[in-house]
This record gives sequence, C-alpha cells and structure tokens, in this order.
Amino acid sequence: MNRTTRRSGAAPAGRAVGIARFARLGGGTVASAAALGLALTGCSAADTGADETDRNSVTIVVHDSFPNDAFAEAASEATGYDVEVVSAGDGGELTNKLVLTKGAPLGDAFFGVDQVFASRIIDEEVAEPYAPDELPARAADYLADGSDALVPVDFGATCINVDTAWFEREGREAPESFEDLADPAYRDLTVLMDPTASSTGASFLIGTVAHFGEDGYLGYWEDLMANGARIEQGWSDAYYGQFSGSGEGGTLPIVLSYSSSPAATLSEDGASSTTAALLDTCSSQVEYAGVLAGAANPDGARAVVDYMLSGEFQDTIAETMYMYPIDEGATVPEAWVDYAPLPTEPNDLSAAEIGAGLDGWLKAVSETTGL
Repeated sequence: MNRTTRRSGAAPAGRAVGIARFARLGGGTVASAAALGLALTGCSAADTGADETDRNSVTIVVHDSFPNDAFAEAASEATGYDVEVVSAGDGGELTNKLVLTKGAPLGDAFFGVDQVFASRIIDEEVAEPYAPDELPARAADYLADGSDALVPVDFGATCINVDTAWFEREGREAPESFEDLADPAYRDLTVLMDPTASSTGASFLIGTVAHFGEDGYLGYWEDLMANGARIEQGWSDAYYGQFSGSGEGGTLPIVLSYSSSPAATLSEDGASSTTAALLDTCSSQVEYAGVLAGAANPDGARAVVDYMLSGEFQDTIAETMYMYPIDEGATVPEAWVDYAPLPTEPNDLSAAEIGAGLDGWLKAVSETTGL
C-alpha cells in the first residue's frame, strides 16, 4: 500500500503504507524502488549523529504512517531504552532504504515492511533472525515463508470496496467479484491504484495473479481498462478524491481499499455502514518488524520488537493504524466485528512467489495497459 498520513476516524490511508495501511497507503514508486534510495548507500549510524557507544538508546526505522511520537514515549518507558523513531517513506521506500544500507544500517530495528517486499529483506539478509519468547499464537499463520528474520506485528487485507448506499439509490446490484469489475454493467464505475506506484495497487495486482494465474491476469487487466477503470497514483487520491462513499465529493462507487474501511463509514447511529468490502477480492497484508543486521544496539532492538508484541502496544493498533493486531486477544473496535471482517480465503501468494514474480508482473501490466 502507498501510504499517506491517515485521517482520524477515516479508512486507512493506504497500505503502500499499510490501512490508514494499511495508508499500510502515498508516495514512492514500487517498480523503481531500487532507484529511490541510491543516495543512502554508505549511510551509517554515525552519519545520523548517533553515538554507537550509547547502549541506552535504540532507533527503529518505520513507514510514514506510524504514530512516531506516541510510540517513542511509550516504548521508552516500557523498555528502559531511549527509543527514537525515524520515518523512511512508504513500505517500498522503507524496504529499499534498508536493503541499500545493509551493513551500515539506519537504525537498530525496523517496522512496516509488508508481504509485498518481505522476500527482499529475507534474500538480502537485511535482518538477523529473532524469535521472540512471547510470540502470539496467531503469528505462526503470518510468518513470511517461515523466516525468523521478520516478526509479524499486524495484518489486514486490501479489498475492493463499494458504496452500497450509491447502489441502493440507483436501484442497481453491487458487484461481488473480480470478474464483475470487468462486466459492462459496471463500466466507468471503478477506481484503482497504479500497481507500479502504490503498494496498495501492487497488492491488488498480486491478488489478480493469485486468482487468475500467470496465464490469465494480464487479460483481466486489459478487460478492466477496457471497461473504464480509473487509475490513481495513491490511496488518498483514489479513496478521498474519487470514491463516492468517502463523503468527500467523489463520484465513483467502486474503489480499491481495505477490509477495515467500512468500519469508518458508519451511519450516525452506528447501526449500519454505507460501504462494504468485497471479501472475494481481498489479498492479505501483513506488516513485519525485525532486528537489523549490524545494529549498534541489537539488545535494544529486540526489546523494542518485544514491546510491539506486548498487550500495551497491540491494543493500540486497530485505532492508530487501522490494522488487526497479531495478538488475537488484543482490543479492536466493536464495529469491526460486523463491518471489518477478514476474508476467509484471501487471494494470496507466498513471499518467495511475490519476490520472484513481482517485477515481471509490474512490467507486463504497465506495457500491456499503458499505465
């Protein structure tokens, strides 16, 4: 998900840059991520003025949708370390910077790499293996290809959302599936994100590969474009700028967003939502933390990662980042039970499959559709 600053009480500003993900959603080009951080090559803790001899401080590098100040204060108090939080762009930019500074890391720990980019962290050995003692049981379901280098902290799903109120007013049936979006009945009604510029868009592309296969996804994208799908660069432009269900003046009733987004479009009495996520179109989004190889303070990094799995922090995730906490016992808003359900059969691929295929899929879609 490209991410942008999240609006309080709103759906995720997405994903790249995970929900509010998931903003997980922003700036940064997925297809050319490697070019974005070249200036960082050779950076080190010393370049940022950090005192490598100060074992009481620890730096965590995060995506730009993270609650930096609140986390730094709470984590410092909980761990006993002086925790500093450094933003490094959306999920793609963050990953790129971590890879390019391998061996001279920007900090000690990181958070915000998602499954779209997980294989890069694993393959490049950017993070050192770390298996927390108190890993929540549900985390086992979200490990990146079984790697100990990435610790799952939260998760959600990118999904097509529809403005159900719009369809009711128009007396029309809302779409339900990927295939419906290419049906002439829904011509000129859909807004998506450019998968080469948005990690939310890339997640949707991955979902189409999982659903249609490598032999069928390109034909599907051609059908989408022929059916008038609009493409925006980032989640905010699509959701707030074009989607009729956002309440911001948009006119298109179908948008790529998150499974949790309908919980932010409730009626005044909270008894219903004016939007819905199409769960058959969802792809999982998992955000990971880890300890950077070569960290000046690896003990402090592990303490910060442990804190991210603590009940204190897990209880804040749904409200601050619009993602599901990895701890099944953590607090989520009551409205999520009815209006932010998770898909039971998401359109997913493994981190290894994504790592091997993503560049080719992005290039093929760009060339075929003219994005």
